Amino acid sequence: MDQHFRRIGPYDVSILHDGVFEAPLDVLIHAEGDAARNQAVARWGKPKVSITVNCFALKGTDGITLIDAGTGPSWGAAMGHAPAAMAAAGMAPEEVARVLITHLHGDHALGLFDGDSPRFPKAEIIVPEAELAFYGDEANRARTPEKKQGGFAIAATLKKHYADRIRLAPAGDVQSGITLIPLPGHSFGHSGYLIAGQDESLLLWGDALHLSDLQASEPGIGFVYDFDAATALASRRSILERAAHENWVVSGGHVEGFKRVVEKGAGYELVPA
Repeated sequence: MDQHFRRIGPYDVSILHDGVFEAPLDVLIHAEGDAARNQAVARWGKPKVSITVNCFALKGTDGITLIDAGTGPSWGAAMGHAPAAMAAAGMAPEEVARVLITHLHGDHALGLFDGDSPRFPKAEIIVPEAELAFYGDEANRARTPEKKQGGFAIAATLKKHYADRIRLAPAGDVQSGITLIPLPGHSFGHSGYLIAGQDESLLLWGDALHLSDLQASEPGIGFVYDFDAATALASRRSILERAAHENWVVSGGHVEGFKRVVEKGAGYELVPA
């Protein structure tokens, strides 16, 4: 089966590759401290962090649904390729009926904007209620570390360009066959979306994991970008356990292809679905 396309329930699901994000190893942290982090990174054996950046297109009878929107042109030439991937798949921005956002970080939400205009002129933008409630309130900025404040600017731009087309989504059903699952920690209201099918279901878990080969086996590894590292770890462990138990197909903003989660030793492993 094509690892960039899958039929789930009423939807044809395609992975839209937006680019590759690279960073030094010092963006990695560990819940048990520096010694545990250094040991895990040494076992991993890679010289830098290099992660794929994805968003997703769902084609169904209710039109085109995107889950996340990529970076747009904001993060340089290595990223921002989702619009070209959409065009290659025969999808135009004006055909997008809705965009479901997992969280308001740049590599997931800046692609909503085309310069000073909305990229998707007819789309409803669905955002986890807790996410926009937090980042949409400037009073929260003062108690947020400076390096983790990007969501506030994105929330303001979202309100400017999509105003009356924003829908806040609590946990539970978002639309027919799609359920929002809160996975807080990476950002305040970070969430995933479960797409139900008759034979198998697909969880798109946003940034529950960034480095699937490392963090599945060593869930204690996190990123300096996490809003609340302890909460992100709890969400990561919980969703790995649940995905393995439910035998869901999984993918996410930084997962290559479609995977399943299986138990391996004291941790987990992602294997091709």
